[in-house]
Amino acid sequence: METAAPAYQLPPGKGFMIADLPAHERPRERLWQLGADALGDAELLAILLRTGARQRSAVEVARGLLARFDHRLEALAAAPPAELAVQPGVGTAKAVAVLAAFALARRLQAAGQADRPHLGGPAAVADWLRERLRGKAQEEFHVLLLDSRHRLLRDVLATVGLADRSQSHAREVFRAAIRENCCQIILGHNHPAGDPSPSPQDVECTRLLTAAGKVVGIEIIDHVILGARTPSRPRDYTSLREAGLM
Repeated sequence: METAAPAYQLPPGKGFMIADLPAHERPRERLWQLGADALGDAELLAILLRTGARQRSAVEVARGLLARFDHRLEALAAAPPAELAVQPGVGTAKAVAVLAAFALARRLQAAGQADRPHLGGPAAVADWLRERLRGKAQEEFHVLLLDSRHRLLRDVLATVGLADRSQSHAREVFRAAIRENCCQIILGHNHPAGDPSPSPQDVECTRLLTAAGKVVGIEIIDHVILGARTPSRPRDYTSLREAGLM
């Protein structure tokens, strides 16, 4: 369904033209002032179309084009150019502009997905954290936001501790995940002293955060603690999930 758009007032006896609208209601001006997310689908499409036709504004033409595809953007994006061009007020040049915009959007999405590391296990999480926590003298607590395929969306630094400890609270841990509508996260922090073994406080903190996550509908998949390798300790991390501690 198309997102809500403002209720335009039509001048009597004819379809409205964008020039008839107050400046603050014109799509281009609204996007400039409020950002693209404030506009409905028809308004965004009207900006791509640029002009209307025969007493029909670009917004009206855009609404007609959306209606042709039952207001389904995915169907519009997949349509051949000729099917768009035959819509009254569109034509070849506008059809090409619309499909070019959808093609750029697909490439942007693909590029973003390709750059996301897949955190499918504790070793991958440790690899990600290792470069970010190398040489840190303070304990840092990170929240890794994941998509449904365990690809990293964002690495959030929740808290920074003093010398060798960090107090991690549910507010800091879940704030970004709630804001970005993320339903899976991984916790990670470092032990500057080098031993990645979880302390009783680490285990209790994880237990409390896991319980809080269930309340807000966010699953904590794992908690990985990063330390340092030594001749007697070749593995520099501990997964609380693997250790059966969560």
